[in-house]
Amino acid sequence: MLSLGRSARRVAATLVPQTWLWCARNDTASTVRRLSSPSPRYDVIVIGGGHAGVEAAAAAARLGTQTLLLTHKIDTVGQMSCNPSFGGIGKGHLVREVDALDGLCARICDQSGVHYKVLNKRKGPAVWGLRAQIDRKLYKVNMQKEILQTPCLTVCEASVEDLLLTEPEAGSPGKCCVSGVILGDGRRVHAGSVILTTGTFLRGMILIGLEMHPAGRMGDQPSIGLAQTLEKLGFTVGRLKTGTPPRLLKDSIDFSVMARQRADDPPVPFSFLSEAVWIKPEHQLLCYQTHTNPKVEQLIRDNLHLNNHIKETTKGPRYCPSLESKILRFPNRVHQLWLEPEGLDSNVIYPQGMSMTLPSEIQEELVTHIRGLEKAKIVQPGYGVQYDFLDPRQLTASLESRLVQRLFFAGQINGTTGYEEAAAQGIIAGINAGLRVKGKPPFIVSRTEGYIGVLIDDLTTLGTDEPYRMFTSRVEFRMSLRPDNADSRLTFRGYAEAGCVSQKRYDQASRMNAMLEEGIEALKSIEFSGTKWARLIPEATISTNRSSLLSALDILQYQEVNMEILARVFSEPLKKFAEWRQLAQRLKTEAVYKRPVSFQRAEIEEVRRDEALQLPEDLDYFAINASLSQEVREKLDSHRPQTIGAVNRIPGITPAAIFNLLKFVKISHQRAKRTEGIK
Repeated sequence: MLSLGRSARRVAATLVPQTWLWCARNDTASTVRRLSSPSPRYDVIVIGGGHAGVEAAAAAARLGTQTLLLTHKIDTVGQMSCNPSFGGIGKGHLVREVDALDGLCARICDQSGVHYKVLNKRKGPAVWGLRAQIDRKLYKVNMQKEILQTPCLTVCEASVEDLLLTEPEAGSPGKCCVSGVILGDGRRVHAGSVILTTGTFLRGMILIGLEMHPAGRMGDQPSIGLAQTLEKLGFTVGRLKTGTPPRLLKDSIDFSVMARQRADDPPVPFSFLSEAVWIKPEHQLLCYQTHTNPKVEQLIRDNLHLNNHIKETTKGPRYCPSLESKILRFPNRVHQLWLEPEGLDSNVIYPQGMSMTLPSEIQEELVTHIRGLEKAKIVQPGYGVQYDFLDPRQLTASLESRLVQRLFFAGQINGTTGYEEAAAQGIIAGINAGLRVKGKPPFIVSRTEGYIGVLIDDLTTLGTDEPYRMFTSRVEFRMSLRPDNADSRLTFRGYAEAGCVSQKRYDQASRMNAMLEEGIEALKSIEFSGTKWARLIPEATISTNRSSLLSALDILQYQEVNMEILARVFSEPLKKFAEWRQLAQRLKTEAVYKRPVSFQRAEIEEVRRDEALQLPEDLDYFAINASLSQEVREKLDSHRPQTIGAVNRIPGITPAAIFNLLKFVKISHQRAKRTEGIK
């Protein structure tokens, strides 16, 4: 049972505009009656109000489909359950791409952040990681305000017991078709599509030391019945784990002995719609750094026998491991710990890097061995969560299930970790659930178009046996898929093909693109010899040996040169491009990547030609002739890649095998066309 909370203390309150309804803290039966008695029906139902759920619900609603978001508690919509931060290396790209498709999290971060920092600045802009510490309360308030004012979206507390299923649609793969949900009181709510974003709630179990108790997160009951239903439907279910650190009382910490990390000035917004973030640069909060030591390591080793979570064989996050895992994996090392504020008026500090599941009393002792935390008080102990996830190879690239038609999955249920990965899946699932209802083709982001495409392709093609997180190193075309150009890559597609992008955002992206093109042409039109450029801009080390003329766009590639400097020399043609800060930075980035991107575009076109060739859903790999080995056939049958491009990324598949498969599929397509022609 997906227990999403019930309370009879308040009746439903209908708020303007009339296209949506806030059903807060009322019992399930009255919620349904108020929604649409006696037989409520929606185009899309989203189960779960976490980061995947809110993006999915808002995206489906932006398509004009009547959408119902069923959540544990309305009070927890937009809650940051773990770390109080968004973005990072790779993850910041995802946030920008969600924003480019008119998603919510980037704008809410710009309204709620307290410390903005671009990571990886020593490297090129293609791998910069936009990151922000977020005020938990502000983020939740701002997200709820956004969600509860979204046209076509109804948000309700409810208890979901099961799925409604019907016979499969003719000519479509799948054993059956979802047609709605069954609520805790037995009532049925019908829908054209259903999206599951259950996070860590599927058979969730919290662990502290040797203690274990069922919970999806601290204070919330797990979902048992829904997990059993999915197993009965034939889904392959796995088990993963994650954890969270103890929260510390700010007033009990000695920050004076720790290294300070200051925020960027000026802070860089996440959203393309934001000229600036809400907070003034001088009001941003500090973060602090401290370290573990041999005493901490010894205390952990002496008490491993009191820790069920670390002893389990269930896989945890490789790139955000518990402190116990780090001690075991990297012995005799000092480990960094970052102390991050949870908000402007919060007295709680989040110690990033200190996730642990030791008994509470051991956690209290451990904390006092760390420099600056000798007198620190724990507000809430760290704990681990173990939960079910579904093998994402059972999904298509649209995040629709292969086994049950019109059933979509997004977030941690697909084996990922992180708010950003959840939001990215949520927006794609929401768009495609809405398009499915409208009878339109799915909206797919390929690996060549975005980090979202890499994320979903990795999951649906390769699967995962540990919580998946995004990194720039996973992406083949990093120079083209930059944070600065996510709008150029996705906004226009989202507007024209899916209808998920507002007119305001489309107009803003169009204006930026037009100004970019105009600015590039203006820069190209200014040409001089290297010798003259060296005289005009002496602060740059411009080579004077080249005989050919250099344009201002060429000169902008130099590290010492920016649009402000060029506009000082050429005020009339370039001043307007330098005054718009975001535009000036994008012109600089375009100049830096001009040559590498031109080469990479040729590679992308080559990959696209392969990826464009779809593999039949029912392709019998074991029936293909002897050109494929038994091992290759087994891997292809297990992964069920959707395209030839996806086959390239299956471990152990040789280039020869890919060529033979490509040849087989092309011949099959040609035969099918000839057969159709004869008919």
